[in-house]
Amino acid sequence: MSNHLLKHFINGEKVSGSSGRTLSVFNPATGKVTKTIEAASAKDTAKAIQVASDAFEEWSQVPPSKRAQIMFTYRELIIKHTDELAELVSQEHGKTFADAQGEVGRGLEIVEYCTAINNHLKSDFSADVSRGIDSHNLRQALGVCAGIVPFNFPAMVPMWMYPVAIACGNTFVLKLSEKVPSCGLRLTELMHEAGLPNGVLNTIVGDKEAVDEILTNPQVRAVSFVGSTGVGEYIYQEGSKNNKRVQALCGAKNHMIVMPDADLDQSSDAIIGAAYGSAGERCMAISVVVAVGDETADTLIESLTPKVKSLKIGSYNEPGVEMGPVVSKESQEKIVSYIDAGINAGADLKVDGRSETERDGFFVGGCLFDHVTSDMSIYTDEIFGPVLSVVRVSTYDEALKLVNDHEYGNGTAIFTRDGDTARHFTTNVKVGMVGVNIPIPVPVAMHSFGGWKRSLFGGSSIHGMEGVRFYTQLKTITSRWPSGIRKGAQFNFESGKDV
Repeated sequence: MSNHLLKHFINGEKVSGSSGRTLSVFNPATGKVTKTIEAASAKDTAKAIQVASDAFEEWSQVPPSKRAQIMFTYRELIIKHTDELAELVSQEHGKTFADAQGEVGRGLEIVEYCTAINNHLKSDFSADVSRGIDSHNLRQALGVCAGIVPFNFPAMVPMWMYPVAIACGNTFVLKLSEKVPSCGLRLTELMHEAGLPNGVLNTIVGDKEAVDEILTNPQVRAVSFVGSTGVGEYIYQEGSKNNKRVQALCGAKNHMIVMPDADLDQSSDAIIGAAYGSAGERCMAISVVVAVGDETADTLIESLTPKVKSLKIGSYNEPGVEMGPVVSKESQEKIVSYIDAGINAGADLKVDGRSETERDGFFVGGCLFDHVTSDMSIYTDEIFGPVLSVVRVSTYDEALKLVNDHEYGNGTAIFTRDGDTARHFTTNVKVGMVGVNIPIPVPVAMHSFGGWKRSLFGGSSIHGMEGVRFYTQLKTITSRWPSGIRKGAQFNFESGKDV
């Protein structure tokens, strides 16, 4: 693929950035630069915000049914262009083509959810809360909202944000990851092709300069973020300090408990996909298996080892490839440093994927550690790569405590045939998303995605009804008409008992 220049999308037009800094986009399978973009400056970002602010009043008055019609058209365009969008994802992220197609499909589910925005914005009406007095609620748009998205899901995560915000009547500024911008820019083009007015969705590519303008600009009312915990905490603190709503979905260290009564063949297959799919670059990836009992652990290690060794690793366009590269040289080096640290800490490296780093591109082979303990960095930290740790415990209670004591609480799973154990786990585990015999329990569109503890700042999950609530503000109206008004002044606080 030849190197070419990308542009931002502001007020329906493609524009160049003015920061004077050029950002390079790599094909991680080759390690070569394929595209460049002039980074958005604070001035460019402020312009995008102003355009969105100017467009808000008119867009917010568009009936929800009309906004839904645009979402219906957008849905058809995404379906038509799925393979094109998936290829853009694979070219810049490195994930397999089938994985990228699945990602586009999961983002599409959110767009489909937004086609029913009329229903989601319905509110309550109470007649005669007191004599001749009625009360009802409205959910109204906030204004300009912004999204700051990560590299690992270039299609799905942006679609967690702007379709919901726009369907609710807001305007939006989307800040894409500089590592994987092409899919998000193309999705923006398709949104305008679907009939979205200019200025409602503005998409920029930038770094901290653009982010800081979003966090401090007074016209931005709400900020959505998905990414690492360190950055997410900064965005939450700075955005909140500047009186913005913030939802920041952050890091993870997802445990999968395997009980002795589980179907271990099924468990092993589930682990392979959940740990090594997308090269482990998922915030819902399983990176820790907690095996209850040595016999369970031994059986799993025996089953997993040949499967990890035989993973077919390569570029997304190679036939039969199961795992692609990681996104960057920096990520590759970070992952290798964690593997080295695990060995030095005394963990038993059963499968060593470091030899894959010798090929062109940013590859790391699948790695499998046994006898990992909770004080090792490969256990405590989010590695974000194809590295799986097996921790051995004697009892279910030990396993549950391990999950609950970890600072992250994004996703978790338990594999068991026992209903009592599963029910106790789902009730008592301190994690936001829980799977029973499902390794990656990502909620579907009509539900909401969000973790607990240091996996979420701001307290608001994303998409589904939680997303609708985040992107709207509640107004309660209490009314009485002249025929219901009593004569004479009233000095008490009227209530439903005043009949």
